[in-house]
Amino acid sequence: MDAARLIREIGRGAKGARDLSQVDAEELFGAILDGGIDELQLGALLIGLRIKGESDGELLGFKAALDARAPQFSLPDNSPRLVVIPSYNGARRQPNLMPLLALRLAHSGVPVLIHGRYDFDTRINPSGLMSALGIATANSVEHAENLLVEQRIAFIDLVNLFPKLDALLALRARLGLRNSGHVMVKLLDPLRGHSVRVVAVTHPEYLDKMHKFLIADGGRALLLRGTEGEVYANPRRRPQLETFVEGYAAIAFPAADGGAPPLDGIPASADNDIAARLIGDMLANNTPTPQPMLDQMEVITRLTRDIY
Repeated sequence: MDAARLIREIGRGAKGARDLSQVDAEELFGAILDGGIDELQLGALLIGLRIKGESDGELLGFKAALDARAPQFSLPDNSPRLVVIPSYNGARRQPNLMPLLALRLAHSGVPVLIHGRYDFDTRINPSGLMSALGIATANSVEHAENLLVEQRIAFIDLVNLFPKLDALLALRARLGLRNSGHVMVKLLDPLRGHSVRVVAVTHPEYLDKMHKFLIADGGRALLLRGTEGEVYANPRRRPQLETFVEGYAAIAFPAADGGAPPLDGIPASADNDIAARLIGDMLANNTPTPQPMLDQMEVITRLTRDIY
């Protein structure tokens, strides 16, 4: 695909750049995933989109291209909806409680798929944390499906789930910046029509963008501002928890008032060994699970069991 025309649209600067049509966006993202764009043009496109920002129509077009190529899972007919947890940030200053959320849901009978890619230097990789807590790593989609049936929980690296998308995310090391692939990977739906996606944003301005997208995209999802980029509700102060059910949005829990002071019993450390012991104590009910996470688990469970 010769992308020069599209580069001219998005690369004209803050005042001259124009959004792509949804049709053009779908064609473009499909060509990017398929490796059909010259390297020089690909770099220009990704930087141009990063500077301009993705429009609502572009996100929908990108998602259509993603859906056409993403692997689809198969679970037993009587299975609750699959909870899909993207994990792409790791821990920085707090214990990463994402595995606590996933394990609590799995222990209640809900299948949970965690997918991720860890190529950062300044944060702590949670793959060792998940291993310490007994969350098995799948080496293929088929392996992940088996783990979900047998253990109700699985982690799969993006390179084994969706290699084409993994290759796009890998360009961050060469370009020095994230790209549109990092937005789309958090919207990945590997069991369309029978899933609940947990979508976390880092920057507040993305809440409105994701709100509009999830209404238009359909399906079931929970949107929140994540904790250090991960999908669990901040244990220090509950963020707004917004549900989406086939185009309808509702506030399940509003954001809590006040600040976010440290909590007794939760150390201010991102160390995986410390996090593993803390999560183990919470799973054994020796240490209380923070109320914001209990609220989040309640909302997700309701979404999986068609109560909404």
